[in-house]
Amino acid sequence: MMTRDKAEKGEKLATEVRRQFGAEAMTRFLRTLPAFRAEADIPTRFSELLDRLDRVERNSLGDGRR
Repeated sequence: MMTRDKAEKGEKLATEVRRQFGAEAMTRFLRTLPAFRAEADIPTRFSELLDRLDRVERNSLGDGRR
């Protein structure tokens, strides 16, 4: 069982990681890396799932969560 301090540190770390990955500068940087780009010739089903994920992410950022 985690102590309260460890749990709080874990929550703070998770919040900070989410904040940094949500930052515009990080997003621009990650888009330049080949591993973070979708291949142009992926199956339609995967492309649709990626589009759906993008919509969900945009909606969740619009309601103040990060």
